Amino acid sequence: MFIIGIAGGTGSGKTTVVRKLIESIPAGEVVVIPQDSYYKDSSNVPMEERQNINFDHPDAFDWALLERHLKMLKQGKSIEQPTYSYLTCTRQPETIHVEPKEVVVCEGIMALVDKKLRDQMDIKVFVDADPDERLIRVIRRDIVERGRTAEAVMDRYVRVIKPMHQQFIEPCKRYADIIIPQGGHNHVAIDILTKFVEQKLRNS
Repeated sequence: MFIIGIAGGTGSGKTTVVRKLIESIPAGEVVVIPQDSYYKDSSNVPMEERQNINFDHPDAFDWALLERHLKMLKQGKSIEQPTYSYLTCTRQPETIHVEPKEVVVCEGIMALVDKKLRDQMDIKVFVDADPDERLIRVIRRDIVERGRTAEAVMDRYVRVIKPMHQQFIEPCKRYADIIIPQGGHNHVAIDILTKFVEQKLRNS
């Protein structure tokens, strides 16, 4: 098994990099574990207070469960991946059954923050992008997918996303084996990454 960690700021293009990586790997040989699925359940917090939760801080994640699930996949065991609703900020009763595959991609803004998680990874990737580009993508996504207004997104970006990025996400570059500038637009870097993974699969 080959475990790939892909981190980067909100709106950096991680999803594009992951999608292009999946497209280069034979069908059925890769599974993606999104870190977003491992947000802590906030159902115990009153609804009006949930909007104040800082989802861009390491404390928002259930690291122990994510580490355990990655370890189980490495041991050849299947997992029940949690599902999370951004609309209600709660973990859903449904889970996703995930079988171990040749390639496991662990993807999320803080995929490289936790040392125990990093230690399980065979290659660590940081997807980088210009802050202005990331802001534009965040505005588009949050308005369409999460029902937020442009003003609310801008406020959250300045108040939460930007300072948390600088404090926790940006420093993770030093742990990366590969840094992909310009996010999903950097076809050369993505091509190098996919060729590296293909070679590893052939040699395994």
